[in-house]
Amino acid sequence: MRRGTGVGAIKNKNLAQARYKDKGSVIAEDQFSQMTKQMDVFKKNLEEFAAKHKEDIRKDPQFRLQFQEMCASIGVDPLASSKGFWAEMLGVGDFYYELGVQIVEVCLATSHRNGGLISLEELRDRVVASRGRTSQDISYDDLLRAIKKLRILGNGFTVLTVGILQLVQSVPGELTMDHTNILQCAQKSGHVSKSQLHKELKWEAERAHRALDFLVKESMAWVDDQAGGERLYWFPSLFPAAAAS
Repeated sequence: MRRGTGVGAIKNKNLAQARYKDKGSVIAEDQFSQMTKQMDVFKKNLEEFAAKHKEDIRKDPQFRLQFQEMCASIGVDPLASSKGFWAEMLGVGDFYYELGVQIVEVCLATSHRNGGLISLEELRDRVVASRGRTSQDISYDDLLRAIKKLRILGNGFTVLTVGILQLVQSVPGELTMDHTNILQCAQKSGHVSKSQLHKELKWEAERAHRALDFLVKESMAWVDDQAGGERLYWFPSLFPAAAAS
């Protein structure tokens, strides 16, 4: 008959496990210390890079995007505050806060027409026009970063992806999947009809009426009874930017 494991063997096993655990902790702490040193070096190099290419970062949207991605890779947010090292060195904090104000102004100025739903393309065209020719160029990425900062204002300023389009909603109120599906159906022509929704989405009349009625009440859709047949629902946010100006 095999005897059970002795008390001494158990103690030796526990001691060995404790030593392995201590050794593992030492290795982990050493690795963490090395990583911290590497990150400090990386941040220093990033600061030197930013100082050297300050004007390119401020003026070139593509260069600015690449710089933002470099910062994100090490957990640095140049837009975390309008003050501090990054803002003072680059002016990027002030740039995005100023851009945010311009976005709000454009959204307010066009809300009577589109109900607070505007395409990212039209928004960029209008913001660029308001900034004047002498201002630095802005990209869609710049707009998206500025809009992200505007979320502190509440549940307005949401970016919706509808098919290949990105729409900026600047008024409170969440659009449902039904509303988004309607916008996607209207992408090509800028309008939809109830029969189109029945054909493409297999919706019953009540469902289409309820969703369209909401969009009309919120001024996101216009009613057109002059088409010579079925009522059409037009979406100004889907009009080409040139036609909307």
